[in-house]
Parts: sequence; structure tokens; C-alpha cells
Amino acid sequence: MTTSPVLDQLIGGLAGGDVEILDLTTRLSSDTPALRLPEPFTDPIDFRLEQVSAYDEPGPYWRHHNIHTGEHIGTHLDAPVHWVTGKDGLDVSQIPMSRLVGPAAVLDVSAEVAKDPEFLLEVDHIRAWETEHGTLSNGSWLLLRTGWDQYGHDRELFLNTDEDGSRTPGISADCARWLAEDSPVSGIGVETVGIDAGNAMRLDPPFPVHHHLLGNDRYGVTSLRNLAHLPPTGAVVVVSPLPIVHGTGSPARVIAFVDRRGR
Repeated sequence: MTTSPVLDQLIGGLAGGDVEILDLTTRLSSDTPALRLPEPFTDPIDFRLEQVSAYDEPGPYWRHHNIHTGEHIGTHLDAPVHWVTGKDGLDVSQIPMSRLVGPAAVLDVSAEVAKDPEFLLEVDHIRAWETEHGTLSNGSWLLLRTGWDQYGHDRELFLNTDEDGSRTPGISADCARWLAEDSPVSGIGVETVGIDAGNAMRLDPPFPVHHHLLGNDRYGVTSLRNLAHLPPTGAVVVVSPLPIVHGTGSPARVIAFVDRRGR
């Protein structure tokens, strides 16, 4: 059995260890930290399993569950129709597959976030990254490494909420507009619970990453892990949401293909 030369090279790389498949996804369970909105807004439901059968009378030879979950739980994709600025755009089932696979550009601001949990990425940070690593590629995914995945085991640490709001890092309003209107990216990925900073309601416009990216047919992925194991360039990211008709988003498995030769 043969495939094309290009695919043969990929399969050979995987089999020989030259290409690594890295899982960037947070495991999904009832303990997975989920978004918490201030009053009077309504939160999505947490993920949970409902047992239907377990090798018993309802199903003597099998075990299966019903799942109950919000669309925007754990590692998930935001589709344009999730936001009012993208209400006439694509639902999650309509996003072209070609937009869900692309080069990964990993921008590491974990040192800055260690000093300031409310750090906001600016265009100048991206320009500095491009000076060192080259310009962002067409159809790429900008993955923002903040180190926030280290808190994913603890809901309170992960959401980092006090009387003044949620103190988590993100992207400034100016940078969000630039990414949506002037950059070639298909989308962005973050390690936090949402694609906006914790206190993004206070920015202008409120929730600027949602506002600008989803309103310009760009996408966002949240709650990523293992970005520390990716090189700044050279990896390929694959975002795989459920194709939910009329869905505004979906839990997703996100993986990266990483060339390990010479590393």
C-alpha cells in the first residue's frame, strides 16, 4: 500500500520519531475549569457524564454515556457567530477545514505574565517576535504562551478572580484589531479560559478579541496546554472541533505536528 510522496514522508517521520504529535488539549471532565461570568449574565453548564448503561440491564454488553456540556467548555473553538459582530458569519460546522490547520507561531510572554497576571499583548510584541523569527505566515495560528496552563489543575487559581474581576492575561484592544484586520492569521490560541483577558469587559470595545477577530472571520481556541514544548516556528497546528450545526463553538482536540530533527 502506498500514499503520495508527501504523505509518505509524514508517515515515515511519525514512525521514525522525526515528527512528534503533541497534544495541546486540556482533558475534559466535570473538574475542568469553565468560564464564570459576572451577574446578571448566565454561565454555560459544566461538563458532566450521565451513565446510560454499564454492562447491566440497560445494556448488558456495553457501557455508554450521555454528555452534558456547554459549547465553550475546556479547550474549545469560538466560531464567528459566537459574537454579535460575527452574527452573520460562520457557525462551527461551516468553518473550512483549511482554516483549522496551519503553521503555529508561538509567542512566549510567560516571563512578563509572571510579573503581571493582567499582562496584555501589544502589536509591538508581535513585531519584535517577527524581527527574530520572520513575519506571520498566511493562515497561521498565533499561540500565546503565558504559562497559565500551570494553574489548570485548580479552578480558583485558573480563573484568578477577586472583588475586582478575573486577573488573567490576554490581548489588548489595539492588538486584537490588528490581528483581525491587518495580520494573515486564521486565529489565535491561548492558555486561559477565554480568548480575551480576564478583565476585558473594561477595555474599549469590551472583549476586543471576540469583537474584532470573530467579526472578521478569525477564530479563537482556549485552554491550551504544552505550548512550552513547541518551537517558536516550524510546527503545524490542527484544531478539530465537533461540526455542530448552528453551533457557536465546540470543545476541540488540538494537536501539533513538531519536527524534532536536530532538536
